[in-house]
Amino acid sequence: MSEPGGDRQSVFDDRSVEPGVWRYARASRARVIVDAADYFALMQQAMLRARNRVLLIGWDFDTRIHLAEGRRWWQKGWRQKYPVRLGSFLLWLVRHNPALEIRMLHWSYGALKFLGRGSMLLDLARWWPNQRIDFKFDHAHPAGCSHHQKIAVIDNALAVCGGIDMTIDRWDTREHREHDERRRNPSGDLHKPWHDATMMLEGDVAEALGDLGRDRWVRAGGKHLAAVPPTESSAWPEGLAAQFENVEIGISRTRAEYGGNPAVHEIETLFLAQIARARRFIYAESQFFASRAVAEALADRLREENPPEVVIVHAAHAETWIEQQAMDYTRVRLVELLREVDRHGRFHLLVPYTGETPIYCHAKIMVVDDEILRIGSANFNNRSMQLDSECDVFIDCARPANSHCGPAITGLRHSLLAEHLGLREEEVGSLLEQHGSMGALVDACGPDRPRSLRRFEPPSLSAMERTLADSEMLDPERVDEVFHPMAEGRGLFRSGGLLSRARHMLKSRRKGS
Repeated sequence: MSEPGGDRQSVFDDRSVEPGVWRYARASRARVIVDAADYFALMQQAMLRARNRVLLIGWDFDTRIHLAEGRRWWQKGWRQKYPVRLGSFLLWLVRHNPALEIRMLHWSYGALKFLGRGSMLLDLARWWPNQRIDFKFDHAHPAGCSHHQKIAVIDNALAVCGGIDMTIDRWDTREHREHDERRRNPSGDLHKPWHDATMMLEGDVAEALGDLGRDRWVRAGGKHLAAVPPTESSAWPEGLAAQFENVEIGISRTRAEYGGNPAVHEIETLFLAQIARARRFIYAESQFFASRAVAEALADRLREENPPEVVIVHAAHAETWIEQQAMDYTRVRLVELLREVDRHGRFHLLVPYTGETPIYCHAKIMVVDDEILRIGSANFNNRSMQLDSECDVFIDCARPANSHCGPAITGLRHSLLAEHLGLREEEVGSLLEQHGSMGALVDACGPDRPRSLRRFEPPSLSAMERTLADSEMLDPERVDEVFHPMAEGRGLFRSGGLLSRARHMLKSRRKGS
């Protein structure tokens, strides 16, 4: 017998249209949604407008969360009252629309979490008799890898792609109040401030992401999903203004080789190309900063005579103990080296704070020269480049259809800086002109504002911690390294890599001085 899902071949065209890009597709409307308070409420509105199919693909789902703000069980809307709790809401949807089917795909490791989610088990039991709700675990990846995409597709006409999972501990507003009583998980416990982002898209791009989602569903062992009939109505939430209209969206993926299907490393290829293209600046948000490939690309740029400014907003620490062992130590090693080669002071690694509490940055965003906007599920770590299933979408102003998008990208970057620095969005542009760079603006605002960006200061590592970081034991670059992390020729400073050469030159320089 073959591995579950292992003999499932792609049911759609799997080829890249160019290096780093799977497909391009048009969007009639698009908007970046920042933070989960807005996202959960908007997704509830969109799902209320679904006619035939809701396809939800994620790293984690928790049916106990409330989609609407507050702790109310019911609220008015869509002709009838409906539950705001996700599990009850999805069941309500299929009961009130006999044509609707709901398909949910969840990373297989997440099954272990269900033991602590008692009422979620009850939700799955309530769904079980209803054939129009199907919940599956995605195990179609090598051991040690994960399914990490966060995609939603409604009627193949509206889609979401980004970093937000419909699960616990995500809900927060853009104010990120230090002490917000609404920021509670289903047990009633308060959770930490959380920053996240995703992109809502309407048009042909939704059909393309629907292809990707249905392909993933089949790879994970699900039955073929027939095409949904076209609908004249739109699931776009009422009153939601578009940031972009009539644009061309690029789609990029990561996937490890598995079950006869080849590996796909479009995301890494595109990151390296976009970093190389920057002339003035790179603004990024990422949960982790641990990718050797990304660090080498940045080091290459920072060594230039006139390098672009690099601003990365990221979490103070990884969320779990095992992630901290995998990512935090590697981050220290990379930052040490990048600061050595950053002769012009253009590299800024920053942590967002509300008061004296760090905000957990889970967003995955990159803006290059206000000409490229990229958002998705991929972090700056090795897994996102090589091992885990990922999906990013991007808008590139160099594409003829997108020549009008620059001002909207600038507006989004200013909006994010305003959120992190506690400024008004309309004043960011003049302040950047006054101070000359994003890094100078951050320094001018300082750490004493209600919200601030603070520079990451790498702690000293023990010899064991340095060895763990240098080996990339817990964040390997290739599938064959998952169970052979100490093999010769592997690790952060592997022979022939830019980091290895840079470290050698720095050692020689120090000996010479």
